[in-house]
Amino acid sequence: MLGAIIGDIVGSRWEFNPTNDYNFEWLSDENSFTDDTICTVGVADAILHNSEDFGKYIHEWCRKYPHPMGGYGGRFAQWVRSDNPQPYGSYGNGAAMRVSPVAWEAIDLEFKYLLDVAEKSAACTHNHPEGIKGAQTVALAIQYGIELPCYHPNFTQEHIKDLVETCARRAGYNINIRIEDVINRFDETCQGTVPVALWIIGESTSFEDAVRKAVSLGADADTLGAIVGSIAEAIWGIPEEMQLQALGYLPTDMKRVVLQFYRQNIRDSFIASYSDEETAKD
Repeated sequence: MLGAIIGDIVGSRWEFNPTNDYNFEWLSDENSFTDDTICTVGVADAILHNSEDFGKYIHEWCRKYPHPMGGYGGRFAQWVRSDNPQPYGSYGNGAAMRVSPVAWEAIDLEFKYLLDVAEKSAACTHNHPEGIKGAQTVALAIQYGIELPCYHPNFTQEHIKDLVETCARRAGYNINIRIEDVINRFDETCQGTVPVALWIIGESTSFEDAVRKAVSLGADADTLGAIVGSIAEAIWGIPEEMQLQALGYLPTDMKRVVLQFYRQNIRDSFIASYSDEETAKD
């Protein structure tokens, strides 16, 4: 979950000012959270309230933060403004960028529960089959990533490639991608973003490496960063310093949701030990 938030914040600066420089400045005062983080927090908050009414919580959080960096996309913005929001058949990549909390909570050896909850997290807005499939595929990749060290304590790049290829096969995605076909190509669809995210994970060696590859592709930097970051967290974890840096970009109410979620679902994470007193000081 925090991996998605970090990918979003790191990529935010480059969403409308794309870069192909892998060594871009990681964070600065030009970075901020975007709608990707707000929606991810909304999904996490629904889970903390034992609710599968994801639309209610996403809607409430987006109403609370109506003007994030980069704004909301056209049809989603209409959904946010509506007093009776309904799904609108979207297959945009928003379904995939917010799903990560589901994967950490809905641990399911046979994946049926995971895929069902992932669908519900998407369908409140993105109820097109491609939108649902994108969310389910990212959730599945995260759960495979969580399980990877259990089955392969000394996992290798080949194990990671097998992970992403398995997810791609289940979804029917082609991840035999050439960089010249996707570099500087802004694609806001699930079917145009999730395969690229899987391909990046298969080519990466650490959390930071994966996020840098995603952002410097010059595409939809914040959302691709969020999707890649969400999967990369499960595989490699996140350095403690990066976790603390990310919290520094969040308002107190979002921090509280993140910390509560980690304490409840990811207890062995460093961030789960971050104190409420420190949050209250911000």
